[in-house]
Amino acid sequence: MLINRRRWFTPRRLPGVAVVMLLALLANLSGCSMLPWVSGEKDPTPPTPLDKKFSQQLTPDILWKTRIGKGTDGRALNLSPVPRDGRLYVADGRGRVAALSQRDGRVIWERETDLRLSGGPDVEGDLLVLGTSDAELIALSARDGSERWRVQLGSEVLSTPRIAGERVIVHTIDDSVYGLSATTGEQLWRYNYPVPVLTLHGSSSPVMAGDSAIVGIAGGRLVSLELERGAPNWEITITPSSGRSELERIADIDADPVVVGDLIYVATYNGDLAAVDRVTGTVLWRRELSAHAGLVADANALFVTDSSDILWGATVTDGTGLWKQDALKYRRLTAPALLGNQLVVADVDGWVHWINRADGRLLARERVAKDRIVHRPVVADGRVFVYANDGTVAALQARGRVQPAPAATKVSGT
Repeated sequence: MLINRRRWFTPRRLPGVAVVMLLALLANLSGCSMLPWVSGEKDPTPPTPLDKKFSQQLTPDILWKTRIGKGTDGRALNLSPVPRDGRLYVADGRGRVAALSQRDGRVIWERETDLRLSGGPDVEGDLLVLGTSDAELIALSARDGSERWRVQLGSEVLSTPRIAGERVIVHTIDDSVYGLSATTGEQLWRYNYPVPVLTLHGSSSPVMAGDSAIVGIAGGRLVSLELERGAPNWEITITPSSGRSELERIADIDADPVVVGDLIYVATYNGDLAAVDRVTGTVLWRRELSAHAGLVADANALFVTDSSDILWGATVTDGTGLWKQDALKYRRLTAPALLGNQLVVADVDGWVHWINRADGRLLARERVAKDRIVHRPVVADGRVFVYANDGTVAALQARGRVQPAPAATKVSGT
């Protein structure tokens, strides 16, 4: 099949800010909080100020708000809340795990594990799994938080472990992928990949697709592994490493792949947005776009937050841009979440933003915390749940009707 690879508005290389990028990478590699400048230097890409004259088309309500532990504990972690069966499961960086009522935020149970939790949770039935910065995987009862088993892995877990029937699939920071028994934690298989000299401090979470796990790894590669034995169905390169320096050659897949039917959508840092055939691994099209926060898609369109915090809407057929929204540029946005005809993202100052998925217009915003929200908002039963770095957990809902955009309006900014 002919591969369509076109430039998509965003420059691939940014040599003018290479030093700043390197400092950011080094900060992340050393486990520091996300500060891309040092020694009193000003932020070279300060967040775009929010429009004070913005007129809300929807009315956001904070239904409840509470606080769980220390949040991310000042570290770059992947502790996204999970809604299941009327509960919201949340963990903090110092080892606290809690199950909250989605309706009112009431604590149903809470457990102190005394572990440096760093990835997860995932929940299926009565099983809850989490990874740690000390290369452990722990399984708890989702019913009451009691420990079921724990195992030692070979490296830090900064992705969400995934429960797939009788297996738990884990991607560690050294680009190893493990298949473990969901019942006992016994290692059933392990698949290893060589790690480039310089990578982003992070790793994408496995995504289940039929009897396979789809995993994005360093070096711009995407792999499909059998759940049963861990054997690769296929491995492809989305974005080949290129450039004269190790910095320029970073092309990691840190954003979770998205599976819709027989298609996989994936984005690389310093690289491309692409669509891949799930069965054969054939790259159907590519668009040059750097992203690491993440994307979301359905059968009709896909939406992505790029590395400059510009939001894009695109077609699923060839990745052609439908609209862009740059009013939130450099606001350190999360990946977008789908909520009916709207998108929801959160930012560096604890604001949650509602966006019209049809044309990219900003519809509403509400501040729920004073700290950054780094995790994608999660949606369940028409509500939006967010988890800020300071441990604030909130449930929100927006009321009202969205007015149609003027016929001649092309959205770019506000």
